[in-house]
Amino acid sequence: MKEALLVVLIISSLVLVAAILLSPGKTAGMSGAIAGGAETLFGKKKAKGFEGVLEKATKISGVLFMLSAFVYSIVS
Repeated sequence: MKEALLVVLIISSLVLVAAILLSPGKTAGMSGAIAGGAETLFGKKKAKGFEGVLEKATKISGVLFMLSAFVYSIVS
């Protein structure tokens, strides 16, 4: 049980680090903030493509990392 949780913890942490490092920066300044707001207002989502996949991978691996770390701390 402990070994399986440790493997899940290590894999999820590696995926989390890779997804964060590969994701593009959001340093567009105020013009990017205004344009980003307009994109979400009018429904132009970036769900398809590389950025969408990285965003989903970051969310899933982050939740998996937190849950496995919590359960591992209780078990050990």
